[in-house]
Formats: sequence, C-alpha cells, structure tokens
Amino acid sequence: MTEDRSAGGGDRGRTTGRKPVRVYLNDAVSSLFGRRRVREGTRAATEELFFDLVFVFAFVQLGALIVSDYTPQGVLRGMLVLALLWWSWGAFAWLSNNLQASFGVMRFGLFVVTGITFVMALSTLVVFTDRPGGLYGPLLFPACYFLVRSLHLALYAYAVSAQRLARHVLVPAVPMVASTALLLCAALVPHRLLTDQRQVYTTVTLLWLLAVLVDYVGSFTLPVWEIGIFSARHWCERYGLILIVAVGENIISIGTSSSDVSISWRLVLAVLLAMTVTGAVLWAYFDVVALIGEQVLERADPKTRFALARDAYSYLHLPMVAGILLPALGIRELVKNVGRIEGRHPGEPLSAIGLFGLYGGIALFLLANVAYQLRIAHTIRTIIWTRVTAVLVLAALVPVAWRMSATGALGLLAAVSFILIVVEIIVADGQRRRLRESGLANRMQA
Repeated sequence: MTEDRSAGGGDRGRTTGRKPVRVYLNDAVSSLFGRRRVREGTRAATEELFFDLVFVFAFVQLGALIVSDYTPQGVLRGMLVLALLWWSWGAFAWLSNNLQASFGVMRFGLFVVTGITFVMALSTLVVFTDRPGGLYGPLLFPACYFLVRSLHLALYAYAVSAQRLARHVLVPAVPMVASTALLLCAALVPHRLLTDQRQVYTTVTLLWLLAVLVDYVGSFTLPVWEIGIFSARHWCERYGLILIVAVGENIISIGTSSSDVSISWRLVLAVLLAMTVTGAVLWAYFDVVALIGEQVLERADPKTRFALARDAYSYLHLPMVAGILLPALGIRELVKNVGRIEGRHPGEPLSAIGLFGLYGGIALFLLANVAYQLRIAHTIRTIIWTRVTAVLVLAALVPVAWRMSATGALGLLAAVSFILIVVEIIVADGQRRRLRESGLANRMQA
C-alpha cells in the first residue's frame, strides 16, 4: 500500500508539471530585474499613464505659480518651470519607447521616478520664493530634477550595450549636470550676494533661463536619446496623452475657478465658451495631424525617425503644451470676474496677462502645430494655411478684444476657433477622409 501511494504521488508530481525551485527563482529575478524591448505596435502601459497623472497636478501647480506672480516676468518663470517639467517627462517618453514600462527594472524605476516627480511638482509653488517652516523650496525642485534625470540615465545605461554606454549615456549627462548646477546656483547664490530684491529676482530668472538653454541646446547637439524609436504608435500615443493631460488642466482650472462664485447665466455662458475653445484645440490636433504624424514615423527609416521624433515631438510639442496651458490664465480671471462683478460691472475687460493667455496661448498652439506639420510631412498644406490665417486673425482682433468685456473677448476667440474647425472640415474634407481612413486602417492592422 505504501509503495502504491508513493508511486501514485510520483505520477501526480510528474503530470502536474511542477517547476523546480530554481526555475521559480529565475522567473522571479527576471520579473524584478529583467528587461523587455518595445516592438512596433506596442501600446502605452498602465505604469506610464500613472506617471502622466502626476503631470496633471504639476500643470495645476504651474498655473498657481503664475497666478501668484501675475506679471510678464511671472509668466516667463512659469514657462521656464514648464520647460524643465517637460524635459523630465520627455526623457522617460524616449526610454519607455525602448524598454517596456510594465516589466522588470523599468517598472520599478518608473514608480520611483513618479514619486520623485510628484515631490518636484509639489515644490513648484516655492521654487522661487521659500516659505518658512519647511524644506528650502528653491533647492528642493533642482534636487528632484537632478534625481529624475539621473534615474533616467541609470535606466538608460541598463537599456544600451556596454559599447554604446559612453556615447549614449555619459556624454548626454553633460548638459544635465550643467543645467542642474545652474539651478543650484540660482537657489543658493543670488540671495547671499545681492541685497536688492529686484536684482535677486532678475538674477534668479536669468540663471533659470540659462539652465533651460543649456539643457535644450546641449540635448539637441549631443546624441542624448539616439537609441531609436521602436514603436511609432506607442510614441505618438504618449504625446497625444500628455496633450490630453494639458487639456485636463484647462478643464480643472475652469471648474476650480468657479467653485466659490455664484452660478449665473453669465457664468454658464463663459464656461461653455471656454469649453468650445478647449474642444477646438483637441480637434485641431487629433482630427488629422496626430494620424499623419504616426503614419510618417511608421514609414521612416530609423535615422529619419529619430530626427523627426526629436524635432517634431520633443521640441515642437512643448510650445503646443504651453499654448494649451496659457489660456487657463484668462479663463481663471474671467470666471472670477463674472462671479465678482455680477450685476455691477459687466463690461470689465481682461487684464493684459489674461488677454495674452487667451489669444497668445491659442496662437502659440496653432503656430507650433504648423511648425510640427512642416517638420513631420509636407502633404497637408490645406491644414497649414487655415491655421496661419487664424493666427493672423487673432492678432488683428487683439485691439478689439482689449476694449471688450472679458466674456466678449472669450466669445470672439471661441468664434474664431469654431470657424477654423468648420473651414478645415469643408476645405480639406477629401484629404481629411483619406488620411483618417489610412491612419485608422493602420491601427486596425497593428
């Protein structure tokens, strides 16, 4: 009986196909420390979406930073902070297009980076002016920025071969270290050497501007991310998602600005006009342009694909994001004014900063979009001339909007945005249909 049971047990052990403990350990080690390459057709992973969510908060903080210093210099400072946030996000967009973010070291590393990025976003409001009773704000942001970029390079080193380590990791570290050093100088030096607060303000701003220029120009001239784009679909999807994140910040600004004012018909009208402008921005990018960009990248050879990804996405998408975020300044001001002046001063115009945010932001988005189209492809001229015309119309309408009420200025912008979309639908209907059918067919085949 005993022998029968042991034999039966042996049969059961063989039929269940149990793996040796060593195999389980190897699988566990591979899961924790392994790496998996991205292939054509790979989609964005959940871990990447989690990383992107931090930038919703970062963009909200950025708007609050500009509002706290509602001057042209304050807007410039906000854009400099945006440039560094964007570079941090873009670095991992490149990396996650080479190593899958849902596997091995990359997965763990991205979770760590997400936490550090959140702290960096948290410190945005004190990046130029410290608040007593806590960590030194102007030093916290550069420290987090350095950690994020260093972790990116460490994971990058894990992704490339030893033969390419110096060219693709050590050399690109030069502009990052130089820009971080300038940020640290801005946080520590001017406050100790200068007594005039205006001189401190100007010096800090200039050091930040120099840090951004060093990082961006250095990254363009050195082989910073020349590791390749392995999935055009994943790449375009990531940049489309970050644009949606920026649009989400706009919507959040509309909602939070109206949270402490009475809901009136004037407020409802202002909100609907703001949503019209926001919807037009989304349409202008995703209707055709995003599809043609993905198609061009899919057909490009590796060297051309790298250059297009760098120029059209890493660089030219930054002014697009800025153009989406800037209108929130005017929208915040408008919503607050509508609630505050109800029944008293309905004709109050926007301030210069608010008007610049509305009209300048949309014009910047359209111009960056045109530059993106010219860089990515030369086959969509009909969508280029309409957007250039819209920018010229907006520039001509600025003196008119300056004299109008805030709601009237927003209504004028919404009308131009709506007419732009309608004209493009009519003028480029055949081209739109061909591009969309081709793009959607490619996605169905992937």
